[in-house]
Amino acid sequence: MQSISPETIFRGVDAWRKALPQITKLTKSPLILGRSDYTLDLRNKIFKDLKNQNLNVNFANLNFDCCYEDISRIKNIILRNNNDSVIAAGGGKVLDSGKYIAECLDIPCITVPLSASTCAGWTALSNIYTKNGQFIKDIALRSCPKVLIYDHTFIQTAPLRTLASGIADALAKWYESSITSSRIDDGLVQQAVQISRVLRDQLLIDGEKAFNGEFENNPFWSNTIEACGITAGLVGGIGGEKCRTAAAHAFHNAFTQIITPNKFFHGEIVGVGILLQLRLEEMKNNNKLANQSIKQLLGLMKILNLPTTIAQLGIDVFENNNLEKIADFTYRDKSEIHFLPFEICKQDIVEVITNFEKQETKI
Repeated sequence: MQSISPETIFRGVDAWRKALPQITKLTKSPLILGRSDYTLDLRNKIFKDLKNQNLNVNFANLNFDCCYEDISRIKNIILRNNNDSVIAAGGGKVLDSGKYIAECLDIPCITVPLSASTCAGWTALSNIYTKNGQFIKDIALRSCPKVLIYDHTFIQTAPLRTLASGIADALAKWYESSITSSRIDDGLVQQAVQISRVLRDQLLIDGEKAFNGEFENNPFWSNTIEACGITAGLVGGIGGEKCRTAAAHAFHNAFTQIITPNKFFHGEIVGVGILLQLRLEEMKNNNKLANQSIKQLLGLMKILNLPTTIAQLGIDVFENNNLEKIADFTYRDKSEIHFLPFEICKQDIVEVITNFEKQETKI
C-alpha cells in the first residue's frame, strides 16, 4: 500500500478560511499542536477561528523536537481532553509530531505549515529525534495527513531563513532520488524523478527571486513556497520508498549527533549534505558533472545565506573525535547512504569529509 497525498488540500492566500467548513465536518474537539513562540500569534488566530465555529478546542506545545518524550506527553493530553483530531501548526518537527501522534491514537491529522521549510505537511513519514535534537530514525506512517492547509498568508510571516532551508531540502529530492532510482524501471518512480528534476530547475531559476522579492503579487515567491511544501511532498508520495533519500540525508542525520550551541534547520544541514554527496559521487562513481553541479549549487546557496561547509554548521570535524563519530553514524547499517548504487566504505566517508572541509573553507 502507498499513500500518495493528503486526502484534501487547500492552498493559496485564503486557504485557512476556505478550509474551515471542512474542518468543522471532520472534528468537534481538536487539539492544536505547536511549539515556537514566533508562531504563537498565528496559533492564537487558529484557536479563535475554531472557537468561533463552536468547536471545543485545546492547545498543547512541544518542549523539544519530535521526540518520544513529547509524543508520549501530548498523547496523554489528548486522551484526557478526549480530542478527536490533531491540528499540527508549525514547522517540520511539529508537523511530524502531529502526524505520528494522530496515527498512534487513530484520529485524523490536519497539517497547517507555518513556513516553507519542509514538505512535512504532506508526507506519510515522521522523523524521530532525541530531546537534544539527535536523529534516531524515520517512521513510515499508514497515511498522509487527512487535510493539508497551505495558507500563503501564514507562510509570509515566517523568517526568510525558513524559505532558504526549504529550498535546500527540496533540491535534495533530485540529487538523491535520481541516483537511488536510476536503475528502477517502475514508470511511476521514474515520473517522480522527472518531477524532481523540474522542481530542481525551478528552484535554481526562481529561488533567488523568491528569496529577495516581495510577497505580494510575486509568482516567484508563491511558486517557490509551493515547490518546497507541496511538490517536494508529491515526489515522495508518487515515488514511494523506491524514490529514496540517500547520502545528503545520511550526512544530515550524522551531523545532528554532534551537539552544537546553535540550532540549524533541517534543510540547512541537508544542503551541506548535498554538496558532500556530490563530492562522494565524483570520488567513487566518476560523476564528471558533480563539480559543475557543486558550483551551480554554491552560487545559489550563498545568495540564500545557507551554510556551505560543516564548519558553518558549528561543527569542527577535526576535534573531539567528531570525524569518527560522523563517519560511524553515516555508515551504520540502517543508514540511507547504503541506497547509493555504488560501493563505499567508512574510510571513503572520512576521506570525502576531510577533503571537503579543507577545500570548501578556502573558497
